[in-house]
Amino acid sequence: MPRRLQPGDPAAVAEAATRHVSGSSSPADVRLLVKHYLALLQQRAPGTSVEVRVPPYAAAQVVEGVRHTRGTPPAVVETDPATWVELATGRLAWGDAVAAGRVRASGERTDLSAYLPLGEPA
Repeated sequence: MPRRLQPGDPAAVAEAATRHVSGSSSPADVRLLVKHYLALLQQRAPGTSVEVRVPPYAAAQVVEGVRHTRGTPPAVVETDPATWVELATGRLAWGDAVAAGRVRASGERTDLSAYLPLGEPA
């Protein structure tokens, strides 16, 4: 069974978020924020029916429904790290991100707007 993501240390997340907003974040900061917010999504929307991918940093299975175990999942959400952090912090609305092509979502239950934002604006 894949290891579940864990939320980051609050102080480290706050520091990374501050650098991210100022435009001075490192790849390590972005990786920390992506994994932190995916872990929070796993807590808020437990399940295995939707795979949320944020390459190259992480992916998580979330949302109750049909269990996915092998191959390509029936429901996939994919976005880039900057968009994921903006969605997770409420700096970008789900509908706006989808309309702009910044999020690719296919399959049932892939509208994550009911679960977002996940944290304070970064």
